[in-house]
Amino acid sequence: MGSRGSGSDRRVGRRAVLLGGGVAVLGTAALARDELARAWWRLPGMEKKRVEGELDHKGAEWTSAARANWRRADRPDDYVIDRVVIHVVQGSYATALKVFKNPGHGAAAHYVVRKDGHVAQMIRELDVAFHAGNRDMNERSIGIEHEGFVDRPQDFTAEMYAGSARLTADICARYGIPVDREHIIGHVEVEGTDHTDPGPHWDWDRYLRLVREASKKPV
Repeated sequence: MGSRGSGSDRRVGRRAVLLGGGVAVLGTAALARDELARAWWRLPGMEKKRVEGELDHKGAEWTSAARANWRRADRPDDYVIDRVVIHVVQGSYATALKVFKNPGHGAAAHYVVRKDGHVAQMIRELDVAFHAGNRDMNERSIGIEHEGFVDRPQDFTAEMYAGSARLTADICARYGIPVDREHIIGHVEVEGTDHTDPGPHWDWDRYLRLVREASKKPV
């Protein structure tokens, strides 16, 4: 699982401006323009219509995460999606759903995959989930949790691999993400994280093979 990772406050305080002089002011102005460009859709009358419970992945079950565990966005218009991050819950499917529905948890993934391959979607892909423990990675990625424990290879069932691979193949196809280890990564590979999942028993060769095979089939 990931920590909230929503990032630090980007605003520059009065002291920082005084110390940095004109450079700090110019940097803040550029940052403000960048944030405004990303948030155009928040202006009155500009926000896209949303349908409660709408699915991004066919066959998934919708069950929403707590609003405190994700940030409203309009990806890929405001942030390019170019990564899929693989997580392992360190617990059961039911546990993952329970904690992601808890507003005090501070984290949630877009999807949770059960041992039998069943997929729950908890956050829309256009929104930023707090799953990776790194603001930049949260903004550019989709997080997939998997039921089980990193030290129990028996938890990673054939059905789980297959269901997750179909999900990842669907995501990669919709956003043009290459099916390789640079773009499909483990939580342990996220810069600044202290997590170890999906762990040494996650079979990356098998998983990528299944994703490539699923990419050739209709969703």
